[in-house]
Amino acid sequence: MPTEPLTFPMTASGPFDPAREILAMRGERPIARVRYPDGRLGWVVTRYPTIRAVLADPRFSARQELRGSPFNAAEIPPALPGMFIGMDDPDHARYRRLLTGQFTVRRMRRLAARVERIAEEQLDRMEAAGPPADLVREYAAPVPALVICELLGVPYDYRERFQADVTEMTRQDATQEDRQRAMTDVGGHLGELVRRRRAEPADDILGGLVTNGGLTDEELTNIAFMLLGAGFDTTTNVLGLGAFALLLNPGRIPALTDPETADGAVEELLRYLPVVPGTIRAALEDVEVEDVLVRAGESVMVSLPGGNRDPERFPDPDTLDLTRPATGHLAFGHGVHQCLGQQLARVEIRAGFSALFRRFPDLRLAVPPEKVPLRDDMIIYGVHELPVTWGR
Repeated sequence: MPTEPLTFPMTASGPFDPAREILAMRGERPIARVRYPDGRLGWVVTRYPTIRAVLADPRFSARQELRGSPFNAAEIPPALPGMFIGMDDPDHARYRRLLTGQFTVRRMRRLAARVERIAEEQLDRMEAAGPPADLVREYAAPVPALVICELLGVPYDYRERFQADVTEMTRQDATQEDRQRAMTDVGGHLGELVRRRRAEPADDILGGLVTNGGLTDEELTNIAFMLLGAGFDTTTNVLGLGAFALLLNPGRIPALTDPETADGAVEELLRYLPVVPGTIRAALEDVEVEDVLVRAGESVMVSLPGGNRDPERFPDPDTLDLTRPATGHLAFGHGVHQCLGQQLARVEIRAGFSALFRRFPDLRLAVPPEKVPLRDDMIIYGVHELPVTWGR
């Protein structure tokens, strides 16, 4: 194991590949020292079974105030009431149970038809404007934004401002002041929405929580804030980066437009695309990981792309193979904090790609691949823009 620690943040080694350091670790060392931007030392793990073990081990805490950040040196305060992804049980379990009752299979199935309509409406606008188009701005960003806003009952006229605020919050180089301004702006709009739901209950997730959750306005606002951010940025970048990968490999597109193979193809895209770099846990006590002693208080970054590219779990992992049985991937995490909205994300991704390539079977890049700007400066990875064209 090298004497010098790795450093965060790390840069992707290619448009669809994790950082070189992560790729190198797969076969050499399953756990390595890293130095976080605040100067603290921690660890990073990349093997599939090790990642699952850490994420399932209650000796590793999700409390955000205990974890070092791989993206900036700012001190992180405790999670606000309702923001349960930064909490441990029993607080995490209490909030999650309330949300699980809202993300029902019945609601997701009912929503699928609406997702398809939203996708078609965005494609109508893109087609009417004519080529070329930025697929991120015209399609990959609006579709999940509209879906999550509808699911929560957020007014559509706030959509563009919301997208801008979320982008500001996820830039790696954003100042603490800019990030706080964006968070305050989003929180203010959502607080007003909660107050409106108190007065006028509705059949949406926020309405259900108001009616049945016994939660304060602060808790409801923070839950809505968390769901909006989680439901928008990641899915946007799966659609954008995934479209980029597919346009470079057009022979793979039929697997996503064929109803018989689409579900499996979505799972492989989720495995292959390194959109979410990982998640952090803090050791509550001394824990041995891969024959290395992680001391109490130290942070461990689990590299989700590293686990998804583990050749012992997924043979030939650096190849996008839409016929591969990719179930069990780590794109949504693992353990009690596994992504609550994963079924919604699957609905959006399947509908989004199917509608796009049925409408534009001759869709192609409008610039050379090397000219597509990558989100190397963002916490959530993807493409800033994807210039495309169609027709003659």
